[in-house]
Amino acid sequence: MSHTTQDGGVAVSAIPSPDEGPTAAQLAAAYGLAVSGARPSLAEYVRQLWGRRHFILAFSQAKLTAQYSQAKLGQLWQVATPLLNAGVYYFIFGVILHASRGLSQDVYIPFLVTGVFVFTFTQSSIMSGVRAISGNLGLVRALHFPRASLPISFSLQQLQQLLFSMIVMFVVAIGFGSGPSLSWLLIVPVLVLQFLFNTGLALIVARLGAKTPDLAQLMPFVLRTWMYTSGVMFSISKMMEGRSELAVRLLQVNPAAVYMDLMRYALIDGYGASNLPPHVWAIALFWAVVVFAGGFVFFWKAEERYGRG
Repeated sequence: MSHTTQDGGVAVSAIPSPDEGPTAAQLAAAYGLAVSGARPSLAEYVRQLWGRRHFILAFSQAKLTAQYSQAKLGQLWQVATPLLNAGVYYFIFGVILHASRGLSQDVYIPFLVTGVFVFTFTQSSIMSGVRAISGNLGLVRALHFPRASLPISFSLQQLQQLLFSMIVMFVVAIGFGSGPSLSWLLIVPVLVLQFLFNTGLALIVARLGAKTPDLAQLMPFVLRTWMYTSGVMFSISKMMEGRSELAVRLLQVNPAAVYMDLMRYALIDGYGASNLPPHVWAIALFWAVVVFAGGFVFFWKAEERYGRG
């Protein structure tokens, strides 16, 4: 590029023509440079997550230990909180409202305790997930790692908490006449499927919560409504007797109800298969696979936007 000077001479500019030399994109490609924070492919993202598996486990254990570090009873609150909730629900729904319709007291009390503990697992996973990114912005902005590590870690934390709490579930079941049996082995696949389902939900709300932090204030109301329609305090099949078959089935295939009822079926002798919807294991597998896979892809698509803005 050139121009004429005041004395009639010609001066040449130092600015090169766009056609001169390689472009920035070409140079970046030639030297293997990539956009900072760019989203990796889905396969590469999974590989990176697997490489951070020790961090995910250690982070979940550290969060679990720190959760009640300021309380005098410490980790006992992991059991005491849902157990106290079960006591309150029993007084209100079992004694005052007689929601134990169709179930004996020997069945209803472990039925209620199991429902509260299992639903709390899902509820806590979602509440932890919704703050997974927005509540850890310092970590997200300071270090480079697959962001899905955080909601997965929080779901793993809640699983560990449930495993600790299951000691109480076993004691209550045995105390009311449900001795250990082969059906208790079904607890393992139920927990695996529910963990996958919970993790998928945690990934979904983590992305939504990263963009809209106020979602954390709204979520308790959504979860409370879900709890009251999931049969935590009452048997859906008993309570809905005489109602539309379609309405009963819709309530029974609710994923929260599916995992609670499968756990009750495995744990409680008096809670038979008649309380479960048809093809219940297929339904449980469907919810776990679809929600986990969909949640993972949904979260991954916004990977490069977390912690920015």
